[in-house]
Amino acid sequence: TKKLVASISTLLTRRTYSSDFRRNPLATIAINSQSHFTRDSLKPPSSAKPLAISVNWLRFSGRAFCSDRRSSVCWNCGFSSAFLFCDSCRSIQPVDDSVDYFQIFGLENKYELDAGSLESKYKDWQKKLHPDLVHNKSKKERDYAAEQSAKVTEALRTLTKRLSRAMYIMKLNGIHINEEETLTDPELLMEIMELREAIAEANDSNALNQIRSQVQDKLKQSSDSFVEAFESQRFDEAVKCIQRMTYYDRACEEIVKKL
Repeated sequence: TKKLVASISTLLTRRTYSSDFRRNPLATIAINSQSHFTRDSLKPPSSAKPLAISVNWLRFSGRAFCSDRRSSVCWNCGFSSAFLFCDSCRSIQPVDDSVDYFQIFGLENKYELDAGSLESKYKDWQKKLHPDLVHNKSKKERDYAAEQSAKVTEALRTLTKRLSRAMYIMKLNGIHINEEETLTDPELLMEIMELREAIAEANDSNALNQIRSQVQDKLKQSSDSFVEAFESQRFDEAVKCIQRMTYYDRACEEIVKKL
């Protein structure tokens, strides 16, 4: 009888794992963000339940894809799928530093994104996380609300702008950009000097808006070049693109101040 029970248990476990893998093959793979994709990554975990495991990153053909959002056990009710906010008891969860900005909005870890869906998801989160909504809760949860709301707001600001989004996605790949690094490209230096002179000499809003339009076009071109360099893993070139974007972005700010 014991042998029969053990055989049935083993068969059910295999079927469950196989079924879960067919429904969501990535959910059964645990890959660290700094590791490489290997054959061992496809082996079922020995102790954890397959569906409770999240994939951090899967690099393939030069692209990085974000996994399903992370989930953890709710500190208040023990619900096993709490993420920022518990849908079971409606308690705000503590900030998890391992959750990146793309995961907050349920987005793939890639540069191009839909700004409309980003704003919509941000509003949905603030309806659950804003500190004003938990004024009658415990101090612990009020602190969680303040921290989570601030992080979601910072995530929106970072991902909305081309420049900050490019710098952030490079950071996720272990490359930190020094915005104050001295510029050595003579062509770009000359272009920036001429641009600043044009802004300084512009005396009316029409001239300034025309310059801003030109600068925004250059910013978009550098952004497109960054995508190409990043996806092909030419990170040195991607850094140069970010340097150009930085100066074009600052030029736009100067124009706005002068308008």
